[in-house]
Amino acid sequence: MEEEKKNWLKRLKSGLDKSRTNFTYQVKTVFKQKELTDETWDDLEALLIGADVGLETSISIVDKLKIKVKEERVYDAEGLSLLFKDEMVSKLKDVERSLDITSIDTPVILIMVGVNGTGKTTTIGKLAHQFKKDGKSVTLVAADTFRAAAIEQLEKWADRTNVDFIKHQRGSDPAAVVFDAIQSVKARGTDVTIIDTAGRLHTYVNLMDELKKVKKVALREANDIPVYTLIVIDATTGQNGIQQAKTFNDHIELDGLVLTKLDGTAKGGIVISVQSELGVPISLIGVGESVDDLRPFKPEEFATALLD
Repeated sequence: MEEEKKNWLKRLKSGLDKSRTNFTYQVKTVFKQKELTDETWDDLEALLIGADVGLETSISIVDKLKIKVKEERVYDAEGLSLLFKDEMVSKLKDVERSLDITSIDTPVILIMVGVNGTGKTTTIGKLAHQFKKDGKSVTLVAADTFRAAAIEQLEKWADRTNVDFIKHQRGSDPAAVVFDAIQSVKARGTDVTIIDTAGRLHTYVNLMDELKKVKKVALREANDIPVYTLIVIDATTGQNGIQQAKTFNDHIELDGLVLTKLDGTAKGGIVISVQSELGVPISLIGVGESVDDLRPFKPEEFATALLD
């Protein structure tokens, strides 16, 4: 277990290379200045904003760091870096509720949402792989009946991970697919049911109405089985991804976030802003193509991989 943790931290650091090169280096350069002036704090604030941390969150981090520097009388670069890391971890822990998807009690139903292109289908496949590896029975449900090849892509993941798969014909009512699927998994006693949903209809209004219907049916039919709604966000889309998540959260109330493609962005600060601005916990992060590169999000691990 300890060796696995070390390997994951190594992969996480490697996955955050772009952010480390761009963001971490510049932050440490700021801290090496001989004295802390208003210009120093302005530079740090600008760096945070540029790394997609977000305006309000960036201002909050800098303001709290100023107070800590005075209280603890820390002015050397190493000490400042440690205080900065602590403040980042604090921000990442600000969301009161947490959701560690890979260790939740089963049976459970996961509704996966997000716009097309975020890596939703791949994320579902990786989750299926991990749950299956942990000895749990898994069923994938193809409730994205609109997008061309969506059903086929999900079925390939079901075959690849050797888990059960439920589908209707393309163009079927997604809520009807979910209804039938939940009756089936309840009868089988399935541990984990993962529902894929549409990421794009004609308009956002149509999409949200369809997702509301799917979630309503899932909650009604699940009875005492917990139902969690997770959004998959592409980290490379930055603030656009956060706006997408806000729209989904306003309409269907999200329980957790899955942040994919962190290895493709130099703006790792999105991890801080997405959680702070939405008040929804990050459950999983992805830093590569391997099935093992999707893991539960832990603030201390992330801050260590990014800043140390």
